[in-house]
Amino acid sequence: MSDVPASEQKPLLTIDDFARLDLRVATIVEAAPHPNADRLVVLQIDLGAERRQLVAGIRTHYDPATLVGKQIVVVANLQPARLRGIESQGMLLAASDTEGRLAIVTPEKPVAAGATVK
Repeated sequence: MSDVPASEQKPLLTIDDFARLDLRVATIVEAAPHPNADRLVVLQIDLGAERRQLVAGIRTHYDPATLVGKQIVVVANLQPARLRGIESQGMLLAASDTEGRLAIVTPEKPVAAGATVK
């Protein structure tokens, strides 16, 4: 049973819907505060075969300097979007709770950059 009220639950996905997501492990190689937004961080990530840029709204929870070297899970096949003038080429996954805490989703142990999340 879910603790989320029925009014806030999202519709069920089919296995085919889920299969369309390209979830991969990336390693953060650079992290800097977004120059035009207090809550955003600009990340340079290594996806194994390529390097990409992500913009994430995690700055109030994470100091950019502590993120370098951290492995994260990203949606790699999300259409690029511009956030406050900077292109984001994917989205990192994070969990948040009702008390406002945020935790980046990371693999349990180190894996190769670009590894597929299944």
